[in-house]
Amino acid sequence: MPVLHLGVISQPYRHSGPRYSGRGRAKRKRSGTTRGITTYDVARILEDKYHVMQHFFDRHEKEISEAITDSLESAGITSFISGSFEIDPASEGMEKIRVMFNEFLDSKEMDGMGVAGVPTIAALHGVSHRFKHPYARRAARPSFIDTGLYEASFRSWVD
Repeated sequence: MPVLHLGVISQPYRHSGPRYSGRGRAKRKRSGTTRGITTYDVARILEDKYHVMQHFFDRHEKEISEAITDSLESAGITSFISGSFEIDPASEGMEKIRVMFNEFLDSKEMDGMGVAGVPTIAALHGVSHRFKHPYARRAARPSFIDTGLYEASFRSWVD
């Protein structure tokens, strides 16, 4: 039986790790490489604390199953007509799920679900590490979108 997986591509965050001490050549320590925090680490933390992907799946289960079904159906029809077989017949559905997850985060759907700690304090204060001064006063932002890397690295796949 096929299983749907929700996860992230593990990528390092640019400014992280015990040896990073700010921008600029003079401030960086040069000795050895370090293991900074990755999108996998962030996804584990967010899933353990807030169950972001689980809430996304619970909220959009019907749309997710329709996206996968439509993708498999169109891949089957295309294969039958053309006589060639796609490498991943569910790829179209997986892309739709990725877009749904991004919209789930962007539209702040978790804010109204009654999840403890959501919206996050950082989101309410507008903290964003996309800027030179992440803690400067600015408008609130959606929870779980600080640098955008977590959102951009989200993937789904079927085994």
